[in-house]
Amino acid sequence: MTDDATRAAALLMEHRESIDRLDAILVYTLGERFKHTQAVGKLKAEHDLPPSDPAREAAQIERLEDLAKQADLDPEFAKAFLNFIIEEVIRHHKKHQE
Repeated sequence: MTDDATRAAALLMEHRESIDRLDAILVYTLGERFKHTQAVGKLKAEHDLPPSDPAREAAQIERLEDLAKQADLDPEFAKAFLNFIIEEVIRHHKKHQE
């Protein structure tokens, strides 16, 4: 193996180790996020609140798009992710209404 190939292999290993740590952070963060998402759905169902809040959702989408731009992340991805979260809140709301 050449010195360049050895350096490349070491860099690749470092990147992969970092990716693995970040994946763990994401999974735990999402787990915590969805605990709150489920609690919101339950709270809304118990108090006969509407499952969606269009004004808050629009503000949150705008906020996430801005954060995504700052983080050099595709704003459309951030928007799709937030829409997924909103759908989960609504799904849990409907589940708790039954």
